[in-house]
Amino acid sequence: MSKNELRQEIMELKKAKNAVILVHNYQIPEIQEIADFFGDSLELSKIAAELDAKIIVFCGVHFMAETAKILSPDKMVLLPRKDAGCPMADMVDAESLRRLKAQYPDAEVVTYVNTTAEVKAESDVCCTSANAIKVVQNVESQRIIFVPDKNLANYVARFVDKEIIPWDGYCYVHQKIDPIEVIKAKQMNDGAKVIVHPECTKEVIDLADEVLSTSGMIRFAKNTSAKIIIVGTEEGLLYRLKKQNPDKIFYTAGPAQLCRNMKLTTLEDVYLALKEEKYKIEVPESIRKRAKIALDRMLEYV
Repeated sequence: MSKNELRQEIMELKKAKNAVILVHNYQIPEIQEIADFFGDSLELSKIAAELDAKIIVFCGVHFMAETAKILSPDKMVLLPRKDAGCPMADMVDAESLRRLKAQYPDAEVVTYVNTTAEVKAESDVCCTSANAIKVVQNVESQRIIFVPDKNLANYVARFVDKEIIPWDGYCYVHQKIDPIEVIKAKQMNDGAKVIVHPECTKEVIDLADEVLSTSGMIRFAKNTSAKIIIVGTEEGLLYRLKKQNPDKIFYTAGPAQLCRNMKLTTLEDVYLALKEEKYKIEVPESIRKRAKIALDRMLEYV
């Protein structure tokens, strides 16, 4: 089928099956175009919890679809590509986290939403890049185990008077953004504003005018008077930024950085997911209930 035919089939299947399509900001343009809702992980987590659709098709990576299932156990949650994982989420497992918790029994565990259900179940509260500072500020403990992104942990530490114990994980996409390339981009575009994701390294963050989640970047781009903006995150966001702000110019902060997993999902994958109702996300109830406590606490800080 052609892309137009696939899009038509998807729309018809979606209507017939009372399904909605959630799409992360890093997905390829043709997937962004079929979204019922799109955004960052926090926005999509909230939407998943509130929807009354029967089926959720999550165009993102595994932990995102799993989060939707934790929050909406009565809905069918489909991940169009079962191989769409997250390398950062794979950098921590529940058993390793339990060992670290045993070393710091007085610490509370703040876990980035970019993790498996099993890791969330071992956590006191989850967070996203959009609300991580607020979450850490509000937990009672003065000692925080922050899992798994060390860069986000170090960024949060700038704003809180608490001991942060970071897990040694990172997003390989944001880790590759080079401060030297950011400096070059600024020199080539005098007066440009630099916005970067808090998963970037300290050296990149120090060069930024604003440090923002992807949803924060979208709001910034809409409201700023700047006409040239250098963006330090996965390049998929630029499609939405350019579409919504045709009067502004956007550049990546150096060579474009791609998340291989975020680019896997195609229109054919979404069509087959809806037609055959695959691949269904399941979370054991004993894990789901514990993980949901941490996610519900996260949603208090939005």
